[in-house]
Amino acid sequence: MFEKNLNMSYLLDFYGEVLTERKKEVLGYYYNDDLSLAEIAEELNISRQGVRDIIKKAEEELVFLEEKLHLAEKFRSAETLIERAMAIAKNLEGASDLLRELEALRAELA
Repeated sequence: MFEKNLNMSYLLDFYGEVLTERKKEVLGYYYNDDLSLAEIAEELNISRQGVRDIIKKAEEELVFLEEKLHLAEKFRSAETLIERAMAIAKNLEGASDLLRELEALRAELA
C-alpha cells in the first residue's frame, strides 16, 4: 500500500498541473498531507463520497497519462543513470570536470 501511495504521489508531482485545481487539491491533501477522506470532506465542505470519487477519477487520469506518455518512468531512469555515472566518475582519477557536469545535470533534472 505504501509503495502505491508513493507512486501516486510521484505521479501527482509529475502530472499534477494537468488536473483541475479541485482534483489536484484533493489528491494533495490525500497523498501529500495524509488527510483522511473525512478530513478532506470537512475541509472542502463536500461529502466523504464526493472526496472518494474525486480521488478515483484523478488517479485514473494520472495513471492514464503515465501509461501513454511514460514521462515519469523515463525521468526516473534518467535520474538512475546520472547517479550511476556520478558514482563511476567519483572513482576515476581526474574526473572532477565530468563530476561537476553530471552534478549540474542532476540539479537541472530536480
